[in-house]
Amino acid sequence: MEPDFEKISAQARTAAEELLDAAGLKAGDLFVVGCSSSEVLGGRIGKASSEAAAESVFHGVYPVLRERGIWLAAQCCEHLNRALIVEEDCAARYGYDPVCVVPQPKAGGSFATQAWRAFGRPAAVERVRAHAGMDIGGTLIGMHLREVAVPVRLSLDRIGAALLLCARTRPRYIGGSRAVYE
Repeated sequence: MEPDFEKISAQARTAAEELLDAAGLKAGDLFVVGCSSSEVLGGRIGKASSEAAAESVFHGVYPVLRERGIWLAAQCCEHLNRALIVEEDCAARYGYDPVCVVPQPKAGGSFATQAWRAFGRPAAVERVRAHAGMDIGGTLIGMHLREVAVPVRLSLDRIGAALLLCARTRPRYIGGSRAVYE
């Protein structure tokens, strides 16, 4: 059975819209996506990379972020130590030092490769502190979220066959019994 790439793209768009609404992100914020294209198609992470699946997810998520002025950080796979692909202007704004690498489907992952190709001036960075994010297929984005991460449940829990986990972040609560929070 041929994958339904339009459905995958629509699921990714819905997930991005719902997460952005739940997280309350504003223009200039950072949104991380880790995506196993293998898992999206029902395979095992890292074993069946699909540029078509990655492109479908990318084209579902990226336009939503651009419409709202939110930066995308596309997480690479473990072969590039989960580095991230961002726009050069994003790296400069947040003070992230670029590293020298260009992701490939089998070394960086198909989703990060898609981001590299689509961004006007892409840059690879080793880490970010994103305001929210989507983990599509068990890619472990937690290291790239700000403290404190809060799970967000959406109307869907999968993109294609891949498990979808989402999070937003909030400032830490500090103080003690006398502290007052908004």
